[in-house]
Amino acid sequence: MKQYTSRLRVALFADGADIKEMLQCYEQGWVKGFTTNPTLMAKAGIRDYAGFAKEVLRNIKDLPVSFEVFSDEFDEMEKQADKIVALGPNANVKIPITNTRGESSLPLIQRLLDRGIMVNVTALLADSQIRGLREIVKPQHNVIVSIFAGRLADTGVDPIPVMRQAVEMYKDATGAKILWASPREVLNIYQADQTGTHIITAPASLLSKLPLMGKDQEQYSLETVKMFYDDAVKSGFTL
Repeated sequence: MKQYTSRLRVALFADGADIKEMLQCYEQGWVKGFTTNPTLMAKAGIRDYAGFAKEVLRNIKDLPVSFEVFSDEFDEMEKQADKIVALGPNANVKIPITNTRGESSLPLIQRLLDRGIMVNVTALLADSQIRGLREIVKPQHNVIVSIFAGRLADTGVDPIPVMRQAVEMYKDATGAKILWASPREVLNIYQADQTGTHIITAPASLLSKLPLMGKDQEQYSLETVKMFYDDAVKSGFTL
């Protein structure tokens, strides 16, 4: 895998909550970090949030791992952020850009950043959100700006100009990293690379397709035809 990832400038983060899958990615040595969220954790059947986080950080000590707060109240979010940070020096805190009532999280984010906490600001989609965050980010702040490019594309908006603009907007915020979130296909990895995006986070199932980079298209076509044929034979289809 390294022979493919070495051609990319964008850092690859694995997104998920399957501890076995996370450790496989880590041991292979080509991912640069990990992200997860409450939805992924719930789908993975995790019930003990702290236990899961501790197990991850016990095995992954030298790469950033983002864990998200899950309260809807800002005071409680800050307490959860403190607990996440206390789990390990490479634990990053994910804070959604608003709570479920649409109230801005920027005051909380600013407090955490001013305290020197590495914050991953998540669920950014609107231009006003990206610009609003930029207004509070100082050069010394360590912040990941997670723009949900895949969800933007779902709405019919081309995310490429948005990501390029964000990279330019934050270029003087030296501690800020722009992250392409919610990719839908491997092409998004190459698009993130071409736009100068610093990080893209993707599930292992998508990252595993990187060895297709540069594959001969006629050969790939032939393999596809053979797959269809073999599956038809195995199924015993007749007409």
